[in-house]
Amino acid sequence: MATATFRFHGELNAFLPRAQRDRAFGHACARDATVKHAIEALGVPHTEIGRLRVNDAPAALDRPLDDGDRVEAFPERAQPANGAAAPQPEQWRFVADAHLGGLAQLLRLAGFDTCYDNHYRDDELAALAGREGRVVLTRDRELLKRRAVARGCYLHAVQPADQLRELFERLDLAPHMRPFRLCLRCNAPLHPLDAEAAAPHVPDGVRQRHRRFAACDVCRRVFWE
Repeated sequence: MATATFRFHGELNAFLPRAQRDRAFGHACARDATVKHAIEALGVPHTEIGRLRVNDAPAALDRPLDDGDRVEAFPERAQPANGAAAPQPEQWRFVADAHLGGLAQLLRLAGFDTCYDNHYRDDELAALAGREGRVVLTRDRELLKRRAVARGCYLHAVQPADQLRELFERLDLAPHMRPFRLCLRCNAPLHPLDAEAAAPHVPDGVRQRHRRFAACDVCRRVFWE
């Protein structure tokens, strides 16, 4: 075994037992453990780590740990794990796990391509994220520990609106919103629909108050602002 000293900063402390928060503490690791293995054994998913320092020098997640190493971990801020390039604003694409249906709808409303199906298994969700370059959104830290998940965000908030604010702050998404361009139900692009064509599909009160509509060609739903 090798014993290293760990210190986690910022919101990373929320993943730790109270006795280990906001302080340096020793932890025994297997001789062949990497930094990734060690921090995930402590309960912190690798996707939540932004900057790492080992013995006061920058380090990567795959660095092997030696006896006596001092590890400092800082939270991720709009940067993917494992040194991958950060997505450009127009490339923010998400996949939400089964418990985040409300957040998925709000992200679509804001114009962010977000896959959601409450029947996704964890392996399917991780594979979809890798295949399509999506950020995994979840409250399941074990899902984010999967090696196949390169980019992910753990949501600490419970309510969808609070989760949206948390995600927007973490990834600086607000300047890149393009509202009312995606279907809330199926994530397909919307197209403009004139008031006459929309009339048979909306309530009378809506028809009287609104002149701008949008429609989805997949589920045939009609939306208005």
